[in-house]
Amino acid sequence: MKNMENKEFKALWVTEEEDKSYKRQVVKRRVSQLPPGDLLVRVLYSSLNYKDALSASGNKGVTRRYPHTPGIDCAGVVEQSALADFAPGDEVIVSCFDLGMNTPGGFGQYIRVPAQWAVKLPRGIDLRQSMIYGTAGFTAAQGVERIISHGVRPEDGRVLVTGATGGVGCMAVAMLAASGYTVSAASGKDEDEFLTAIGAAEVIKRQKIAVGANRALLRERWAAAVDTVGGPYLEAILKTCCYGGIVTCCGNVAAPELNLTVYPFILRGITLAGIDSALTPVVKRQRVWQRLAEEWCFDFLEDMAVEIALPDLSDAIDEMLVGHLKGRVIVRLS
Repeated sequence: MKNMENKEFKALWVTEEEDKSYKRQVVKRRVSQLPPGDLLVRVLYSSLNYKDALSASGNKGVTRRYPHTPGIDCAGVVEQSALADFAPGDEVIVSCFDLGMNTPGGFGQYIRVPAQWAVKLPRGIDLRQSMIYGTAGFTAAQGVERIISHGVRPEDGRVLVTGATGGVGCMAVAMLAASGYTVSAASGKDEDEFLTAIGAAEVIKRQKIAVGANRALLRERWAAAVDTVGGPYLEAILKTCCYGGIVTCCGNVAAPELNLTVYPFILRGITLAGIDSALTPVVKRQRVWQRLAEEWCFDFLEDMAVEIALPDLSDAIDEMLVGHLKGRVIVRLS
């Protein structure tokens, strides 16, 4: 135990400088510097999410205190456990809750966390594949589940996905297509080939979605939608959703505000469903991950991701912040 506490490991370290800028570098830390927790996990893979990029650039709405190691996702092997539910050698996925926000996250080779933050790796996928999904895939799966449970059938019409080249968006496109839906993918990037390869029936320029967003209602277009961007796009989608449909919302990169009337809700009976991943109960987390390992485990999963090493992470963060990435970026920690 004592020898383990002295063990050094590498981690991305974000510091706040005197001029209020933020510096990112790979440093060596010791296990003894990690916070208390039930599980000590040796991280093999992590993934890059937009929330990680915000944390790594000094967004105090995500991370209150620096220096800090971001990374809201990771997959690895239990090294030490204080509970009988987990044993050394267990392969686990650790994501959401406070990981990588105000608790040292998956961009380090070791983490120490409460046991309820971890899920045992389900059969059907390996640790690397689990991080191609990550929180993005987990969030997308919850959105698709809400559409299915709402009673929207493939024959009811097209389902829209916004931010379709992003992590959540591309996963949602693939899952909806695999579930039999006809998917319209909206994106601001010229990635038609990528989107059609993962299941989109058509690709729409993002700007066209928000046309007429200032009107109270627009003609019905979508049986359901997965919105990852918010703002005027979500406003327009709510006004174009078909009678009795559902729109799931999980992002605010365009804007956090919504400016609309109650008409879409009281005249068309639509549902706006918020999707949260951070505090999802353990039983539901296990169910969703098992579904990802079975019916939504795609042959083309590797085509949706690029793998980088820890020293390359800072550049990838900059690329994400300016919107130059598509699909998923997984980080190899071993």
